[in-house]
Amino acid sequence: MAAIAESKLTKQTFPVEGMSCASCAGSIESMLRATGGVQEANVNFASKTVQVAYEPQQISPAQLRDTVHEIGFELLIDEQTQEELEGRQATALAELKRKTIVAGVLAVPVFILGMFFHGAFAWGNWAMLLLTAPVLLWAGQRFFTGAWAQAKHFRANMDTLVALSTGIAFIFSVFNTVYPQFFLSRGLMPHVYYEAVAVIIAFILLGKYLEEGAKDRSSAAIKKLMGLQPKTVRIVRGGKELELKIEEVQVGDRVALLPGERIPVDGEIVAGTTFVDESMLSGEPLPVQKQPGDMLYAGTINQKGSVQLQALKTGSETTLAHIIRMVQEAQGSKAPVQKLVDKIAGIFVPVVLAIALLTFAAWLILGGEAYLSEALLSTISVLVIACPCALGLATPTAIMVGVGRGAEHGILIKDAESLERAHKADVIILDKTGTITLGKPSVTDVVWAENVTGKERLEQLFFSMEAQSEHPIAQAVYTYYKEAGQQAIQPDYFSSLTGLGIEADYEGVRYFSGNQKLLHEQGVRVPEQLQQVAAKLQEDAKTVIFFADAMRALAVFAVSDPVKPTAAAGIKAMQEAGLEVYMLTGDNQQTAAAVARQIGITHFEAGLLPGDKADMVKKLQAEGKTVAMAGDGINDAQALATADISIAMGQGTDIAMDVAGITLMRSDLTQVAAAVKLSRATVQTIRQNLFWAFFYNVICIPVAAGVLYPFTGFLLSPMIAGAAMALSSVSVVTNSLRLRGRKL
Repeated sequence: MAAIAESKLTKQTFPVEGMSCASCAGSIESMLRATGGVQEANVNFASKTVQVAYEPQQISPAQLRDTVHEIGFELLIDEQTQEELEGRQATALAELKRKTIVAGVLAVPVFILGMFFHGAFAWGNWAMLLLTAPVLLWAGQRFFTGAWAQAKHFRANMDTLVALSTGIAFIFSVFNTVYPQFFLSRGLMPHVYYEAVAVIIAFILLGKYLEEGAKDRSSAAIKKLMGLQPKTVRIVRGGKELELKIEEVQVGDRVALLPGERIPVDGEIVAGTTFVDESMLSGEPLPVQKQPGDMLYAGTINQKGSVQLQALKTGSETTLAHIIRMVQEAQGSKAPVQKLVDKIAGIFVPVVLAIALLTFAAWLILGGEAYLSEALLSTISVLVIACPCALGLATPTAIMVGVGRGAEHGILIKDAESLERAHKADVIILDKTGTITLGKPSVTDVVWAENVTGKERLEQLFFSMEAQSEHPIAQAVYTYYKEAGQQAIQPDYFSSLTGLGIEADYEGVRYFSGNQKLLHEQGVRVPEQLQQVAAKLQEDAKTVIFFADAMRALAVFAVSDPVKPTAAAGIKAMQEAGLEVYMLTGDNQQTAAAVARQIGITHFEAGLLPGDKADMVKKLQAEGKTVAMAGDGINDAQALATADISIAMGQGTDIAMDVAGITLMRSDLTQVAAAVKLSRATVQTIRQNLFWAFFYNVICIPVAAGVLYPFTGFLLSPMIAGAAMALSSVSVVTNSLRLRGRKL
């Protein structure tokens, strides 16, 4: 369970036990939303959780639990570890399995007696009664307790349908077993339907058992992620090693690691060197060398050396915990289409009850000699076959598997809406620096103008100015001069000019460092020699920095940021996926054009400020395009927030990842195309699931009611109805699980 406090509002996710269909989820939501102090409640039927936004000053988790308990469900408010939750689920699944087996074993002789030896033995009805009673009253008890809890609040769900259908059939059969003369004296046969009761419950229990197993597999990604953290850890205290539970590690503790061990916390190496497998974070198969001062992350594997690290983040604060939390929240969130499904599910059961009553009345009025028998059988079939389970599972199971599949490939999805929306993208905008390029520029060329005096002092000033800038290119200049042993001086004045460069005053002279646009705006002359050098450097896809005083340009510095090795392949994959690719950059036109040619992009804009990128997004949106934006820096945040789909590269800034709906753990453009493909596959699966769920009910309910009987004489058996209902839920979950094998 995760709790996040936002001023007076607390958001908390609780596990829920006892849900059997989408109507159950709707009942829990409506009850919680009607409770004072609760602002919002969203139930995920597939993950068996509810996220509640409430005011702790007005209502407590214990009161939330009592509210849910009133309608027959259990809200687990005590902190549950994953092992505890899995233990409870395993116990419940074992109990369901036991009841399914017993119901199946008892249903077989009842079915044989009822279908093949009906009336052959005087004791036949009594034998079927004795065999069916434990199936109904023990194995099927959950349906009646659930239906009663709902009925007390004038609500209905799947339990209501099953309890009514099997309960009515059983009572009718018992009556005809105990007092057959009632119908015989009126010239009617005292039919019994024990076989229908036993087989229906056995089939429904079997369907629920298979469904639970399939839903459990849909959350396999979370279990894999949770399995990445070790249960115990060795702490060095007072020169001694102590083995503690992972929960006992504190920030500042020194953790000892041996080769082959998983790293338990986020921390900094303080002793030793090693190679670490960080593939769970970066996706890169090659181990990374680590030495004192380098960071290690929970869940990664220490491969070669023995090291000690100082714990900086533990428990829920580690990068791994953040990923797990993000995946859990995304799997538990609702896609926009689910809102419509929830509305339909909310009225579905009452509509089915009305159809069942109409069916019974129609058969009584229009039926033949066996009108009562047909009326009862048709009504039972309608109640049994119309379970809304498939409808409730259609969207959340696909979302759970899709989000989990993404997490396995280093694609972290913030919520279901982001996953669903990505399939609509037809334009993808890419930032250049750090997204297309490595984001690690270095100085490659330094050319000074002719007749420049005091060059050494000017280089010192230039270094000092760039040292105060946070731009990646400035950092490249700073590194270049720092490695050369340059010493800094303090300018009299310094200012950063967004999208242009920087300016400073030193000894009464104004100096500038930045692009050609900055010099043009300041009226600074660029000598012909430097213009030619700059043009040549830009043709080579290098970024040019001009250093100038208030009168003329003094020098040209070229910085090269290499294109990522996978950039061209990523662009090609996006284009093959039908995306129109744009590159936006604050760099100059020549450098942008050279990079675009290198990676196969035809649409690009250069010399853009952060606001210009957002304006470009709006322009494309105004043309009717659905725009995805991928970036990694603070200057991309505005455009990311404006785009329809925002994608942050995992090595980017926190603000970019906070704004983005999708975060790529690998800074790899092939993952952008993979994220879009995942969205399309997930949405396609949701549509398939919803189609079959609706199609199933639209076709099967009228058939169960007997619409084919006047034309073909066909009347659907309640036993077949039970099997069809169970199969529909299992088929929807199984179809969602197919996403696990989709190639991205």
